[in-house]
Amino acid sequence: MKKVALCVEYIGTNYCGWQRQSHCASVQEQVETALASIAAHKVDVHCAGRTDTGVHSIGQIVHFETHVIRPNKAWVQGVNTQLPGDIRIRWAKEVTDDFHARFSAVARQYRYVIYNREVHSAVLNGRVTWEPYKLDETLMNEAAQSLLGENDFSSFRASACQASHAMRELQSINVSRKGDMVFIDIQANAFLHHMVRNITGTLVEVGKKHQPVSWVAELLQVKDRTLAAATAPASGLFFVNAIYPPALHIPQVVVDEVLWQ
Repeated sequence: MKKVALCVEYIGTNYCGWQRQSHCASVQEQVETALASIAAHKVDVHCAGRTDTGVHSIGQIVHFETHVIRPNKAWVQGVNTQLPGDIRIRWAKEVTDDFHARFSAVARQYRYVIYNREVHSAVLNGRVTWEPYKLDETLMNEAAQSLLGENDFSSFRASACQASHAMRELQSINVSRKGDMVFIDIQANAFLHHMVRNITGTLVEVGKKHQPVSWVAELLQVKDRTLAAATAPASGLFFVNAIYPPALHIPQVVVDEVLWQ
């Protein structure tokens, strides 16, 4: 048996998230079915980070095992011919037996995209979050810096989160603007359920000047989800990268080379 890693890009609008579900279409199901058609055997894939309904990806990393010999081109171009147009394999490479898409990753990166103008965009519908109220991205970025480091993120954790604890190390967070687009780029060793979307919803309140910059630090300390803002919509969230030790030679996506140049 050999192990192959893939990079998967997808628009999540038509799927109930990454994980296979019995009652609805998932990205995992589509990828496994397409891989099986090329491998000629059942394929189970493991991902770096499960995404929710409506969440997108430009750099989801997965791995699977196979006993068949295929060139990497078959795992990319061949599999892509079997996939719907909103899912694509970006690259494939053979990896060592001890590689695991989830457990070998040391960090994950997400980007949240807010389309900030009075009228929503037809062509971007479902792929960004629309906010008609003019946001102050400078205030949002200032407030976001209070989240850096290893903290208890209970105030930004979904009630249904199944993680054993809420401690996470937020390694970087940056809020920036390009025209009508406001980007929230965030990296952590791991994320709680809805953590990025809950942080985003809170930062938007600061950006609207409905709450002061200091509010985000206060929320972090009180560890109470009910005091923070509403969860931001799934449509604006993109899984960008899983970060691995350099020795594994897993390519990284440069987000601005893919989205909204």
